[in-house]
Amino acid sequence: MTETKTRSPEFRLAAGAIGGLRQDLFHDVFDYRPLGPLGTDGPVIRRLPRPVRARAVWFPHAVVAAVALIALLDGVFTANSYSPFGIATLITAFLPAATLLMTLIRPVLAFWVSIVSTPVVAVVGSGDWPWQTSAFICHLGVLVVVAARTRPRTAAWMWLATLVVGSLLGNIGPGFSNTAPMAVTSAFALLVVAMVQVRREAEREVTVQRTVTAVERDRRTLLEERTTIARELHDVVAHHMSVVAIQAEAAPYRVENPPPELEQAFATIRENAVAALTELRRVLGVVRAEDYEAPDAPQPTLAELDRLLDNVRETGLRTEKTVTGAVRELPQGVELSAYRIVQEALSNTLRHAPGAGAQVEIGYVLGGLGVRVVNGPARGLVKPSPGAGHGITGMRERVAMLNGEMTAGPTGDGGYEVAVFLPVPSQREQTEDGGRA
Repeated sequence: MTETKTRSPEFRLAAGAIGGLRQDLFHDVFDYRPLGPLGTDGPVIRRLPRPVRARAVWFPHAVVAAVALIALLDGVFTANSYSPFGIATLITAFLPAATLLMTLIRPVLAFWVSIVSTPVVAVVGSGDWPWQTSAFICHLGVLVVVAARTRPRTAAWMWLATLVVGSLLGNIGPGFSNTAPMAVTSAFALLVVAMVQVRREAEREVTVQRTVTAVERDRRTLLEERTTIARELHDVVAHHMSVVAIQAEAAPYRVENPPPELEQAFATIRENAVAALTELRRVLGVVRAEDYEAPDAPQPTLAELDRLLDNVRETGLRTEKTVTGAVRELPQGVELSAYRIVQEALSNTLRHAPGAGAQVEIGYVLGGLGVRVVNGPARGLVKPSPGAGHGITGMRERVAMLNGEMTAGPTGDGGYEVAVFLPVPSQREQTEDGGRA
């Protein structure tokens, strides 16, 4: 361990390079890795007609096969020009083409077959040295396909191996060597492939990061909405518990000569209310921000809905309210949530559908409260304001807190509808639940 720590940075760099070479070009050489079809959601393929799209996914395979066919025909014509069809034709024409096709199923093995077959084809064939035209095309195709199917680092190793083999054969071969044209052409091709891969990898990382950011943003928004709801409910419950404690303390004085049992019962009620209020403040107080101040006025209810609609109308939003059923007083948490839902729905209408009208419907039904807000499509020249859709998240949180139901979505005329049902247990059910508790 001490020896490893004392090794020089140059040694570690060289060891890492050798390890990368072994990993890229020697590890799992014989792996069967067939090239799959392209995705149908690509920027080009998805614009094609459906019948053409089903065949366009095999475009890379068709390109490799076409290049292999061109190289094969060139090799056959070249070989037949100086000798009859025979073993030389098979080696100089069919071997490079077969090696190129091999990249579709075993890419790393295809590269090594191309490297090993280079001197064989050069010796058997006749023409440019060490790569004939067909061998030149096929080896360049092998480099491009293998680099595209592996990592950018592999392209550098393949180019170095090609340069070494070409230099050795160029020094021992007759006449002019085309190693330099191969080195320049392959370097340019591999550079383009590497740049495309790096860009795709960067786009993939950006997509992943955007997804993670969107998830984190939604989670943060959800927590913020829950925090807001918790603050409001804390104020509501704290108010009621305070009233219970005060009434329990004052109740014995309203009765002349109350029995000791009654005084003790009211004292116990007050102690429990104060203890519950203290525990509530201790537990839920952590959701308050440092700069949060409890509102002086009580939380809004449906009785103040007309004032909200009047304020909205002053901004230019045409609103109408319809109330059905027997209006009755509901638990403050239900009325507060219904008020906030209507408020957020109208705010969404102002942001996303400027110039549209809104219809607010409040339905007092047996067993609960129905709230429905519908707006028409945007009208006029004002463009809708962009938004992340967090208002719907807050509505769903409020509805889920009260075990209600909610639907939200576009209407047929281009508008938007939010429909909510908030269950309200009857007085008998509340009494039974309290007795079981």
